[in-house]
Amino acid sequence: MSLIGTEVLPFKASAFQDGKFIDITEENFKGKWSVVCFYPADFTFVCPTELEDLQNQYETLKSLGVEVYSVSTDTHFTHKAWHESSAAIGKVKYIMIGDPSHVISRNFDVLIEEDGLADRGTFIIDPDGIIQTVEINAGGIGRDASALVNKIKAAQYVRNHPGEVCPAKWSEGAETLKPSLDLVGKI
Repeated sequence: MSLIGTEVLPFKASAFQDGKFIDITEENFKGKWSVVCFYPADFTFVCPTELEDLQNQYETLKSLGVEVYSVSTDTHFTHKAWHESSAAIGKVKYIMIGDPSHVISRNFDVLIEEDGLADRGTFIIDPDGIIQTVEINAGGIGRDASALVNKIKAAQYVRNHPGEVCPAKWSEGAETLKPSLDLVGKI
């Protein structure tokens, strides 16, 4: 079943941010745009490159009213240790959620049950707590956070302009489409 258009399921978890442990629930995803980025594990290989790339886009995402959450099945204690020992992860300012119970990974349907790890899943959640985009990559394929910025802009545009849609490769300021009978077969 697709998660698009569904509300984030309830959870409670501990997270690490700015040298502190904090509690996070699905309620944190409401009232603003959110990006939830699942990754397999701390202290690995592709994961730090992705999380550092996401950090490089964090200020841009924040300027769009977006909060970023990374999630792995590690604990919040492990996130703290990784933050303190890795130059790449030491840059991370966004929230790093621990999911050792696998509740969040199961809720988002990214848990690899036999490994106890999460797939590389990226979710854009609107201010109502509704999932708008889902991207899941195989373990060896890292993501590009700059593409995420464009997806956020498109999701925000569509939300704020009912009746319009964003075509492929749409960028902010480009023309959109207004689906109608007149467009059928003409694109």
